[in-house]
Amino acid sequence: MTQLFQDPKKTALVVIDLQKGIVAMNSQPYEVQEVVQNNVKLAEALRAKGGLVTLVHVDFLDGQDALKPVTDASASSSGERPEGFSEILPELGPHEGDLVITKRQWGAFFGTELDLQLRRRGIDTIILTGIATGIGVDTTAREAFQRNYQQIFVQDAMNGITQEEHEYTVNHVLPKMGRVRTTAEVLDALK
Repeated sequence: MTQLFQDPKKTALVVIDLQKGIVAMNSQPYEVQEVVQNNVKLAEALRAKGGLVTLVHVDFLDGQDALKPVTDASASSSGERPEGFSEILPELGPHEGDLVITKRQWGAFFGTELDLQLRRRGIDTIILTGIATGIGVDTTAREAFQRNYQQIFVQDAMNGITQEEHEYTVNHVLPKMGRVRTTAEVLDALK
């Protein structure tokens, strides 16, 4: 197996939508607390090696900034968002030195300063995690791929809306853009 990291200091953990309103929704195939704890372990390990932890959350100013295309199937629930919907889980941070990105669509790059901030810090490798595998993680992965980042996808540190969506994305989409690993494998590489 090739080395996962050339330099952990040039690596960013990019955590997608581990926020109160998203983790409260049903996601699969893992227990949501297992996904959260795997992300906490990854964040702690990367911080210890001098890498960048980037916490991405979705939020809207007034609802007018949300996407509203006509679709056959809704990608989000309708109605009021619960109080604290966009708050990042406190067990993740942010900690001093972490980057926080607010997005207003599925992907973390479009319309945000994520690419600018990663490049200014010399980041060339992204460890990508979060919820939902086939929506925010997949879209961010495609955006990062088009920007030529090396990517590592941590399959047990992400969850899909359904098990089928998660498995299809992990098995058929993400391997075409990077390397799919487990939390244990990434932690071992960071030792």
